[in-house]
Amino acid sequence: MSNLGEAESPVALVTGDFVRTGGMDRANLALANYLAHAGHNVHLVAHRVAPELTAFPNVCAHFAAKPCNSYFFGQSFLAARGRTVGRQVAASGGRVIVNGGNCCFPDVNWVHYVHAAYQPKSALSLARQIKLHLEHPLNVRREREALRAAQFVICNSRRTQQDVVNKVGVAPEKTHVVYYGNDPKEFYLDDPATRLSIRTRLGLPSDRPLVAFVGALGDRRKGFDVLYSAWRSLKRSPTSEPLLIVIGAGRELDAWRRRSSEEGLDEHVHYLGFRNDVADILRAADLLVAPTRYEAYGLGVQEAICCGMPAIVSATAGVAERYPTELGDLLIADVENAVVLADRLRLVLSDIDSFRRRCVSFGEILRGRTWDDMSREIARFMNLDQIRLSGGQGRQAVLA
Repeated sequence: MSNLGEAESPVALVTGDFVRTGGMDRANLALANYLAHAGHNVHLVAHRVAPELTAFPNVCAHFAAKPCNSYFFGQSFLAARGRTVGRQVAASGGRVIVNGGNCCFPDVNWVHYVHAAYQPKSALSLARQIKLHLEHPLNVRREREALRAAQFVICNSRRTQQDVVNKVGVAPEKTHVVYYGNDPKEFYLDDPATRLSIRTRLGLPSDRPLVAFVGALGDRRKGFDVLYSAWRSLKRSPTSEPLLIVIGAGRELDAWRRRSSEEGLDEHVHYLGFRNDVADILRAADLLVAPTRYEAYGLGVQEAICCGMPAIVSATAGVAERYPTELGDLLIADVENAVVLADRLRLVLSDIDSFRRRCVSFGEILRGRTWDDMSREIARFMNLDQIRLSGGQGRQAVLA
């Protein structure tokens, strides 16, 4: 450990990765960056840490092993390393924040995903299905132990808060809701001419509506199978009908590519795989679709709205609770119904300019909340010696 007693109190953060890709990874990176700029001695326990963080002289990275490049196999190493570093930081008067079930430590737990709220499913091999079936109860048990041991639990949405209380058994008065932030320099509203130039640069058609799907294709949680079924009923001429662009990698990606080719959908569905330029693609597209079966929040949806793009999303997703009433027709109640989703796609695509205008005010609100705003709220908990709870009822209101 290094310099635990300097000017600002030390802080330890434990998570798998501190990188810019992925919702929880991006949020953790933002918090670490904020604390480092604030002058804290920041100790990061992870498998990966972005160079922009390790460049800080007051940031110390503690790497945990990740056998076979598997997060599941690396879990025990991350937890053990986190407890060791956490105890040293706490002994120096610092604070420790872990994520979900990745490390059991009696301080702050920041929850981005609730395993107890969703059982992953896959359509691939029997071995893959068995693996998911065996991993899930272990993840649920670790999650329950870590969340119940925490002094305070920060949730990324009210949906997550309800799952933490109802499905994990955490006392309501221990829970707090802090929404994610946004980078207004990366996700912002562009003018039509710039959007067209982005399409040209990315090799995307300029004369067709572009509908984007962003999400991992490792299992069926993101609901791409339902979107695919809905999309089949929309296809017509490859030169005039909308194009579905799929951003994301995963074990099922190759299978979806083969199926699209076999069913003659090559001109209607383009699989882009993993991308580092998601912000550009979102500014160039017309509509995002996220029919997720489970989503604790949904950062990709928020980023799309920030780019001025309407987003059809599951009504149960955490981000959906932030939608204003006037955008209720963008929420899908039955995510298993491809017919309903197809009808909603037709509705939005038939008047896409109107839906874009209706999303302007919502986008301004989301862009106005930065990652620093989010981090400042969390830092308030980490930096106080004692958090006083009012009336024994806890702070159920959203911190904004």
